[in-house]
Amino acid sequence: MAGRRRLQDRLAVLGGARPDLLEAAPGARPKFAALGGVLLSTGGLAVASAAFALHMALGVWWPFALVLGLGWGAVVVNLDRMLLVGMAHDASLKRNLALAVPRVGLALVLGVVVATPLTLQVFHKEIDAEITVMQAEAADAYRQSLESDARFAGLEDLQERVTQEQDVVATGGQSDPALIAVQADVTAKQAAYDAALATQRDLEARAQCELDGTCGTGDAGTGEAYVQARAAADAQAAVVASARGELDAALDTADGAESRSADLAAAALATDSAELARLTAELDRLQSAFNATNEGSGGILLRLEALDRLSDRNATLAAAKFMLSLLFMCVEILPVLMKVLLNFGPPTAYDELAALRDRSDVDIEELQQQSRRSVAEAKEELLVMAEQERLDRQKAAIRARRLAALAQAQLDAEEAARPAPQPAPPVEEPSRQLWDTGPIRLARSAARTVRTGRRRPSDRVAV
Repeated sequence: MAGRRRLQDRLAVLGGARPDLLEAAPGARPKFAALGGVLLSTGGLAVASAAFALHMALGVWWPFALVLGLGWGAVVVNLDRMLLVGMAHDASLKRNLALAVPRVGLALVLGVVVATPLTLQVFHKEIDAEITVMQAEAADAYRQSLESDARFAGLEDLQERVTQEQDVVATGGQSDPALIAVQADVTAKQAAYDAALATQRDLEARAQCELDGTCGTGDAGTGEAYVQARAAADAQAAVVASARGELDAALDTADGAESRSADLAAAALATDSAELARLTAELDRLQSAFNATNEGSGGILLRLEALDRLSDRNATLAAAKFMLSLLFMCVEILPVLMKVLLNFGPPTAYDELAALRDRSDVDIEELQQQSRRSVAEAKEELLVMAEQERLDRQKAAIRARRLAALAQAQLDAEEAARPAPQPAPPVEEPSRQLWDTGPIRLARSAARTVRTGRRRPSDRVAV
């Protein structure tokens, strides 16, 4: 029972209660203990939120993230407690509203900050999948931007040219588009030669069949028909020889052109291949650097963007996200909201005791201040009286010295006016001891004292 009482007292103090007033108003202890428990709940949410945020944004190791989260939780609890303690009960509705609005607003801001990492952690699987899609889209977009870059504008043409040059070198120049006319001439010469050869073979067959008598006139032997057929076949043989010569010339021309084309293509291929390799390596380097950055960009901002994209496509997820964020924010603003609602009610015994204790403290402080002021005034009066007494003593001493000086001056004047006495015969008087203090000796000592006082300007005090 005592342990439970101590726990309630600690929670009540955390909730903004004053221990001295709880002893006088024990009925307020459960209320403030509940407020302290709510504050601990908000602190726990803040710890989890900060740990998730640090792990997601900075990749902090989980134990270290929890330690830092404890610090953030303490900050949130302290801020919430400050909001609670600063809201004393007031009978005025306007003043309560004026105190409540900024505090609820600040608590709402804290609620949004705390709720965001928690919401992201709840939907982390869906967010991770969406981030993968977003990273792939970003990589494709960056690749397209590189291809349209001025540095790589001719890369596609260079690739086609290298491929064509490789084909030309591989075929010995036959695939060179520049040799189409030469190759067409060879084809035409080949067709002409084939046609002439076919005609010659046909004429040779006719001459043979006239000789055999199997066709034509049907008369075997070297008759007129055979002689004509033979002459036509021989004439066609000259045409075939001419076509063959033209074909060989065209083939020689084509072979020379193909050889030159292959040599030129081989020389150009070396240069173009080196340039293509350089541009491709630069393109791959930039793409790899972007991919490395892109794959490691799973921070809070990207996760929020992914969650927004998911919410735009999925109404169910959007509703769940809204309700979950609202839940976390309500838990965060609950202590301040409870304090506001309590302030709108009638004052409790604790509130009245707090106001009375505050007024008593003010009255006691005023009495103490008045006592201190009276003591200070009395001390000042004593100092003034002491100074006045010192001045009076100095004045009295000055008057005494003046009177002594006047008496000495009068004595000196009387001595000067008295006639000089006749010298008397010396009379031996008994010897006077040093301690003898006769009247004349005393007067002279007083006169010397007065003169000495006149020589000391430092002892003079203005009157």
